[in-house]
Amino acid sequence: MAQAIGYMDSGVGGLTVVKETLKQLPYETVYFFGDQGRLPYGPRSATEVSQFAGQIGQYLLDKDIKMFVIACNTATYAALDDLRAMLPIPVIGVISPGARAATKVTRNHKIGLIATDGTIKSQAYEKSILAKDGRNEVFSVACQSFVTLVEDNEYTTEKAREIVKASLKDFDGTGIDTLILGCTHFPLLKPFIQEAVGPDVTLVDPAVETANMVTTMLDYFELTNATSKKELADQYFTSGDSKRFEAIANDWLPQNDIQAIHVPITDLETK
Repeated sequence: MAQAIGYMDSGVGGLTVVKETLKQLPYETVYFFGDQGRLPYGPRSATEVSQFAGQIGQYLLDKDIKMFVIACNTATYAALDDLRAMLPIPVIGVISPGARAATKVTRNHKIGLIATDGTIKSQAYEKSILAKDGRNEVFSVACQSFVTLVEDNEYTTEKAREIVKASLKDFDGTGIDTLILGCTHFPLLKPFIQEAVGPDVTLVDPAVETANMVTTMLDYFELTNATSKKELADQYFTSGDSKRFEAIANDWLPQNDIQAIHVPITDLETK
């Protein structure tokens, strides 16, 4: 019986994970939920974010998904353990894959991290990175405004370039050779981020590493779609403005005919 992979994010940023997964697994079906109606997650408490993620996980589980990907750094630190205990399917987050990649890439053990307020305060990346290699030093900068740039579809504008440049000046003098894009919205700003930190700094995109883990875990649990065609249609859900979601999704993903389904927040709160 065909089943989809479920994904969630506070908004559209998790589409970066979907994009990378589709490159590796073109025949897997995507059910993606962007919780734009309750954006942003970064300033919220971990308890509240975990509650929201649990509601979305249950919503997609009711649609018979076979795996759940928390394509959101804030929700990963707040809800990964809770969702693994709650859902009877494999659950994957984005923080551990990103931290693992950064420890492999760095040459001088000076690693930069940009993320939302909540992810920075949690120190989830620092703990994961240091657990893998205690020689590393992590320099963190909260860039909550980057989320707004992406959600407002301004990530290619001159305004975005200037905000990114100003925000990343905090890394001057740190000597970082690696920078983790610790929010799934941030890869949409990648050209401006690379420009701001310079060509000698390697950008680590946890979306790519998470896609690798999805592929591995599907094989491990023998859940991979064995056919050479997509057996179910992809579906995209949002608790916010479906037209705003569609504008970014159709620009960012290989498909160009995405139509988002609006799900009222009240429907989620019954989960």
